[in-house]
Amino acid sequence: MKIVDAHSHLWLRQDTVVDGQRIYPLGRGRAMFFGEERQMLPPFMTDGTNSAEVFLANMDYAQVSAAVVVQEVIDGRQDDYLREVQARWPERFLCCALMDLDHDLPEDGPCAVPEGFRAVAIPGHRARRSLTDPAVMEYFKSLEASGVILSMCLADDASQIAQMAEVIAECPELRIAIGHFGMVTGRHWLSQIRLARARNVYVESGGITWLYNSEFYPYPSAVRSIRQAADEVGEDKLMWGSDYPRTVCAVTYRMTYDFVLKSPELTPGFKEAFLGGNAAAFYGLGPLVELPYIKNMSE
Repeated sequence: MKIVDAHSHLWLRQDTVVDGQRIYPLGRGRAMFFGEERQMLPPFMTDGTNSAEVFLANMDYAQVSAAVVVQEVIDGRQDDYLREVQARWPERFLCCALMDLDHDLPEDGPCAVPEGFRAVAIPGHRARRSLTDPAVMEYFKSLEASGVILSMCLADDASQIAQMAEVIAECPELRIAIGHFGMVTGRHWLSQIRLARARNVYVESGGITWLYNSEFYPYPSAVRSIRQAADEVGEDKLMWGSDYPRTVCAVTYRMTYDFVLKSPELTPGFKEAFLGGNAAAFYGLGPLVELPYIKNMSE
């Protein structure tokens, strides 16, 4: 089985301002986050850098062949760094440019995807602008026309679901990945999942171990939700995502998918599709690298 991570993050330095509050590293993996000190990275990432080299070490250890790197406004724009990552390791990473709908999109005129990217990440849950605003809709149509993939996270309430359904109807050829498994612990998550009944829309599970963190490994409720989502939209529409590195403050990188691999509630065929096959097809990934298992010193 070759595994693909459909939702991860990288940054050289997390230093930005969101809603008037600065987000910045404090050392030992900690960061100031909306006025509160939080463990943003595993404590061994002491300098606040979340690099591709460290992620590759984790990927190799966990036998993850490739990863999709999305972006979030809370991490600051990482386009320049991710362009370098994409060019240096094209067989391991598919990186997304960042689109901040509230600040990047002009009222009129085209807005091109930055050079070197074939996917765009929109943290829609942070946006105040409507997804059906004429300028936003024109942007979605430009992505569709150019064959660019859209990674899209939505708010955990119902405010953006009908808007996203309208976007999907208007852009039937735009490939869309709905993130965070529809904010699975919220009331409206199945309405987000059902967006993937459209042939061009998939769902990825980035952050599912964070959302079920209070339950912890092996996340039996998360497994049941994955099974329920498959019953709603089909096993071929769902993709695993880790939300690395924030989720690996609580568990190891391998554990962010191992609970799926070891679950008796999911079939071997579904596990193979969910953990890699669906993402490889959706993102149009080339031949995936095969990674050997390296024995631990504790074994």
